[in-house]
Amino acid sequence: MASPLNFDGRVVLVTGAGGVNDLGGDVKGIGKGSLAADKVVEEIRRKGGKAVANYDSVEAGEKIVKTALDAFGRIDVVVNNAGILRDRSFGRISDEDWDMIQTVHLRGSFMVTRAAWNHMKKQNFGRIIMTSSASGIYGNFGQANYSSAKLGLLGLSNTLAVEGERNNIHCNTVAPTAGSRMTQNFLPEGFSEALKPDYVAPLVLWLCHESCEENGSLFEVGAGWIGKLRWERTLGAIVRQKNQPMTPEAVRANWEKICDFDNATKPQRIQDSVGAVIEALSKIDSSNGGISANNLSHATSGATSGPVEAIGHKFPPFSCSYTEMDTIMYALGVGASVKEPKDLKFIYEGNSDFSCLPTFGVTLAQKSIMGGELAAIPGLPVNLAKVLHGEHYLELYKPLPKAGNLKCETAVADVLDKGSGLVILIDVYSYSGEELICYNQFSIFVTGSGGFGGKRTSDKDKVAVAIPNRPPDAVLSDITSLNQAALYRLSGDWNPLHIDSDFARLAGFDRPILHGLCTFGFSARHVLQQYADNDVLRFKAIKVRFAKPVYPGQTLRTEMWKEGNRIHFQTKVQETGDTVISNAYVDLVPTSDSLAKTPPEGGELQSNLVFEEIGCRLQNIGREMVKKVNAVFEWHITKGGKIAAKWAFFSGRLKARGNLLLSQKLQMILKDYAKL
Repeated sequence: MASPLNFDGRVVLVTGAGGVNDLGGDVKGIGKGSLAADKVVEEIRRKGGKAVANYDSVEAGEKIVKTALDAFGRIDVVVNNAGILRDRSFGRISDEDWDMIQTVHLRGSFMVTRAAWNHMKKQNFGRIIMTSSASGIYGNFGQANYSSAKLGLLGLSNTLAVEGERNNIHCNTVAPTAGSRMTQNFLPEGFSEALKPDYVAPLVLWLCHESCEENGSLFEVGAGWIGKLRWERTLGAIVRQKNQPMTPEAVRANWEKICDFDNATKPQRIQDSVGAVIEALSKIDSSNGGISANNLSHATSGATSGPVEAIGHKFPPFSCSYTEMDTIMYALGVGASVKEPKDLKFIYEGNSDFSCLPTFGVTLAQKSIMGGELAAIPGLPVNLAKVLHGEHYLELYKPLPKAGNLKCETAVADVLDKGSGLVILIDVYSYSGEELICYNQFSIFVTGSGGFGGKRTSDKDKVAVAIPNRPPDAVLSDITSLNQAALYRLSGDWNPLHIDSDFARLAGFDRPILHGLCTFGFSARHVLQQYADNDVLRFKAIKVRFAKPVYPGQTLRTEMWKEGNRIHFQTKVQETGDTVISNAYVDLVPTSDSLAKTPPEGGELQSNLVFEEIGCRLQNIGREMVKKVNAVFEWHITKGGKIAAKWAFFSGRLKARGNLLLSQKLQMILKDYAKL
């Protein structure tokens, strides 16, 4: 025999059914008495238990819960069981018949549960039972008032299950068939014994036990039999086309398909409902005069025309202007702070070394695919509710300007079949004028859309690399602010998942999560700080794989391994130990050996390298720059007290004489290359 369930120390509140709380009135809710409750209390005490009676109506939920708290100091379980009957055929139901049923069953359960709710949250434990009925599930003649209240309890229970889960509060619903004062005049003789409450109570006891993880479920129970119910939904049909009106005739034409339960799905959460609607919208938006009958997940192994058609698809061109304020806002969004003096170069435009963080390039590229373009990829009806940003690669060809206008060209590089889903590789090239500034590759994972017989790998994929098998060479940590997501979203990712608690719960999270690309920015900043002294000129590329979500307020810990000019890293949440970014690396530009060496006596001046580089960079724009500056500058390089070289360029620190105000125009030439 398994060990018996133990409820030692638990305080249970039961309403109705001659329970610990019972008005003692008749089945219609008329009258009042203490006998019913007193009888149960006496029985409990006789068997060695502790119990007190309460004679208040369930509408007075606070008083009922206070009775439990005054007697025992806590409340662990609420069984909402109080009920009455006022059966009438629908046309004969009076306002009073309707209101009384709703008051006792639905409002009463609400009032009692609400009174207990915060006590359960504080102790991080609670078990709640709602008592529904087969009438509520299936309907029953003469019980429109009763059945509506009983199904209302199921909706209440399902919501409490969602809201209470993070505080270990579970809520389930039972629909019992049992003999009671309410059924004694309706059941045939002898049935009451076969359907006695003793055959219902064990299910309730199990659902209320601390070891039971069941939550948000509905059970029918009676006579020793227990069954669990769930919703079932047809695959349905889309009955409208893009830019076309929806008509009742289209509904009629598709009615058989709408009602066909072959291959039916079994939705369990509201996300499943929302997801179906979003999927339909994406199919409609991507249609060109017609609707694809099949989702990719139902395609046969040879049906690769859809993904093949998508490869090479180009998104509409996109241009984005940004200012120095935008780069500062981004830096603050990924954790740059005045607490770290070296961060000032990223958050103060007046800093002599003011720079744009390299990972700012991802925000510009992201905007080029955020306008619904994913849902418009031909051959790929993407369900936006099932889209995950799986991996990301960013490469810079020159430092990002601190302000400017970038033009983005975006295309689908490849589509991969991962079985459980498909991966769309999206390349984004960003240009300043005709010059390529940076390149991004988004790896978009679409769950549930794989199995179409496509290839699993691609030579176009910027592959993630496993971290070295040794302890990290360096570790940096940052505590994210509770406002981190609210701050980061100002850089352009307005997804309410990161700010709206209700929307986050729809997506399956108990509270808003941090943007993955915000964690990405934190990690890259740590690497740049640890191994490049925050020198943006040394940043070349970064590749990451997003593993788990981060909640604002958690501590990000970046573990780093140096292997040549590649810095491998992974990022963890310090409080939980969860890895949130894995198989990641940053490639750095190597430091120039020639710049590090001191020239030999009588040899070439080291400063020559600087001026030659400036000359190369000004080669194509020199004439236009002359028109803007309209002045002549000359530098004398001295060695041993004598002039060793003269340049019409700039070498860094110098002693200047002459028209010093004129020297301010040097910014036009050297603003983007001050580190030279």
